[in-house]
Amino acid sequence: MIARFAGFFVASVFGLAFVLINSGPPLPSGVSMGVRGLAVAAAVAIVGLAVLGMRKESRTEAGDASAGAPRFGAFFGMVTTIEVLLIIGGAQTISRLDSIPDQAGVAWVALVVGLHFFPLAWHWKQPEILTVAWYGTVLGGIGLLMALLGHPDWVPLVSGVVTGAGFLLGPLVVLVLMLRGTGASAVSQSGSSPSPK
Repeated sequence: MIARFAGFFVASVFGLAFVLINSGPPLPSGVSMGVRGLAVAAAVAIVGLAVLGMRKESRTEAGDASAGAPRFGAFFGMVTTIEVLLIIGGAQTISRLDSIPDQAGVAWVALVVGLHFFPLAWHWKQPEILTVAWYGTVLGGIGLLMALLGHPDWVPLVSGVVTGAGFLLGPLVVLVLMLRGTGASAVSQSGSSPSPK
């Protein structure tokens, strides 16, 4: 049962981390605090709604509750390992090259996180994950271009805060729709959330 909702929990962690780490300057301090507060509230709501969803399914769903759930086996482990190695290697490379602003590291992380969803969507046969994949990849790529073209100050907002907000808002909307019954059958058939893991 929990495997079907694991993506929601992971999305809340990733989204919250992206927002909390990157919602600083050039945003005014008051705005930063507000954005962080909203992110915490969204993450808590995701966890609470996912727990409610699991309870609802355990009462109403017959048969194997794990059918269609993401499989966290060797392929998932390989993709995650490559993701971590690329993030660490890219961050170290960026920090050592004076020609690349440090803010490019945020964009690199968003790019790699976005890219790692593509093989998972294929392996799990869950095309809805492609939305998250494209979202993170595009915002990461935009941030890298901004950093390389001499506009690094807003990269944490674009590739960090906006990416994190999407990772929080997407699953939150799907959970609300699931619990209201709208679109619940589609998610139940696929056994997935729109989030990656």
